[in-house]
Amino acid sequence: MLSIENLTYAFDGNARPIFQKVSMAVKAGEFVSVIGESGSGKSTLFKLITGLLEPHTGEIRIHGAHPGNRLGNVGYMPQKDLLLPWRTVIENVILPLEVTKENRQRKIPEIHEWLARFGLADVEHAYPDELSGGMRQRVAFLRTIMTGKDLLLLDEPFGALDSLTKRNMHSWLLGLWGNLQKTVLFITHDLEEAILLSDRIILLGKSGTIKEIKVNLPRPRDAEIIYQSEFIVMRKELERLIQDEN
Repeated sequence: MLSIENLTYAFDGNARPIFQKVSMAVKAGEFVSVIGESGSGKSTLFKLITGLLEPHTGEIRIHGAHPGNRLGNVGYMPQKDLLLPWRTVIENVILPLEVTKENRQRKIPEIHEWLARFGLADVEHAYPDELSGGMRQRVAFLRTIMTGKDLLLLDEPFGALDSLTKRNMHSWLLGLWGNLQKTVLFITHDLEEAILLSDRIILLGKSGTIKEIKVNLPRPRDAEIIYQSEFIVMRKELERLIQDEN
């Protein structure tokens, strides 16, 4: 789905690259979390993948191709939901269809099906300020899916939520994941969240290096798995790897 080879990038005027000859790959259907301290380049990596920035050297391939312009080749969801306050839930969800000029009426049955799947059927005509934080994030996530892209980049989508709402979102996403048939790159600072949701975790070091950690926990998963010994051991190992980067 995504292949990055020998990626090097530095901001203009900065002699020290953020990434230097970084290589990684993401298979179709994987959920991969990207973690690392502030300044390690997580958001910059996303901007490079989306095409908002261009690498100095190296290649970024999506679906095995090397598009000259990567803009519009992936779905992107930032931490803030960025819902349009004057539009209802369903009007926000169909926004990507308006951008691509797809036939909205033909898509309405599919959209209603997705709204039901996301637990939003009863609020499709509500406005964003009438929704809870968790509901708003569900709408923003569904809007990202409606871009029709197979590769989704989620930049700390649950980072602004309180701990209880975040836990509920984890349970919701775990229950939904098997039916999404998407590939996800997910930025988070929450180690528990990274282990719970992911197939693999990529640790970005400040030196521009990466380490990959495979999450050997069976799917489907339940949020209660965080209390199991295997989960606790994996979290300790992840904490140790992060400390080694300091």
